[in-house]
Amino acid sequence: MDARFTDEQEEIRRTLRDLLDKRCGPQELRAAVDTPAGHDRALWTALAGHLGLPGLALPETCGGAGGTVTEMALACEETGRALAPTPLLATAVLAAPLLLALGTGAQRAGLLPRIASGGLTAALAVPGPALATALALTGHDRRGQWAGGGRAGGVQARRAEGGWQVYGQVDQVLDGHSAELLVVAAHTGGFARSRVLLFLVRGDAAGLTRVRQTALDATRPQGRIQLRDVPAELLGDDAADALAALARLGGTVAACLAAEAVGAAGRVLERTVEYVGQREQFGRPVGSFQAVKHRLADAYVQVQAARSAAYYAAWAAAAPAPGAETAGPLALAQALEALRRAAAEGIQLHGGIGFTWEHEAHLYFKRAAGDELLFGPVHRLRAHAADAAHVFEEAGT
Repeated sequence: MDARFTDEQEEIRRTLRDLLDKRCGPQELRAAVDTPAGHDRALWTALAGHLGLPGLALPETCGGAGGTVTEMALACEETGRALAPTPLLATAVLAAPLLLALGTGAQRAGLLPRIASGGLTAALAVPGPALATALALTGHDRRGQWAGGGRAGGVQARRAEGGWQVYGQVDQVLDGHSAELLVVAAHTGGFARSRVLLFLVRGDAAGLTRVRQTALDATRPQGRIQLRDVPAELLGDDAADALAALARLGGTVAACLAAEAVGAAGRVLERTVEYVGQREQFGRPVGSFQAVKHRLADAYVQVQAARSAAYYAAWAAAAPAPGAETAGPLALAQALEALRRAAAEGIQLHGGIGFTWEHEAHLYFKRAAGDELLFGPVHRLRAHAADAAHVFEEAGT
């Protein structure tokens, strides 16, 4: 394994950081999250049109740049550093790979070039608070019970004249209130022969109601979608294994989320080190006290270790390499812990101002807590990785 980044990868990082430094400062960030969409559409247009960010990991035949998970993870590290509220995670990391893996030739040709250009945003709608389970990050449900089990509740799909219809409700859909295309996981076949398939639902479809929810992390907007006999298109064909595709996607999602968390942790730690070097107490900078140095040094070591784990997880998902199924969840657990630690130190060492809503330190802490609620918790990420690696099984069993 060559751990060095290529010149092209380093250029992606530099260019993206320069753009976000200019277009996504604290004031721009707060203005963006207060919009109905929850993100700055002009910034998204710049990220897509100037940098081609949504198509970074899509093949050139689909209008993308032909990159890998590694390039997307580097991009996520920079967007995480700025806490940039964009549809990148929902569109390019969660939805687009499923379209690429399961879509028919016509679906890929009609949708992926639009996603790569930034002209189409998408979201993955998984019923219930079970996104981490669906992605096989905290468990592996081979029957898809998280989607409703074929019983009342969840989302159900049935054949209708000329196609399919879906019925149900999904909460906590990342960018679900604003995405122009929804990839909805739904049960078909009733209870006895129930199976999970993925369906495409247009954002303006009849019978679809969407509303933005109040989320702990305002920089990660979420929506609730209600489907009342909404016309839908099956993603792929009846033979598509949606559960396996979601499970395979989990490693990529975890690597990108880990890189995002590492970028955020590194940034809040930088801001804290800068502040304690300026703030004075008892006639000397706060950062000159040994106890403060030790706390920041411990946080720095934790962030750097998490960064290495995130980079390895991205490389393993792109390869793929032995142990790739556990590298992502373990890296995500380590990165979320590092972000929570760095954000907590930032809040405390900023003193009284760090506890106020006017300061952005709390936004980093909320990102860590919000991601752990959506994709964790940390102890379950590690427990599932241990189970997948058969760590605690006795020899011969």
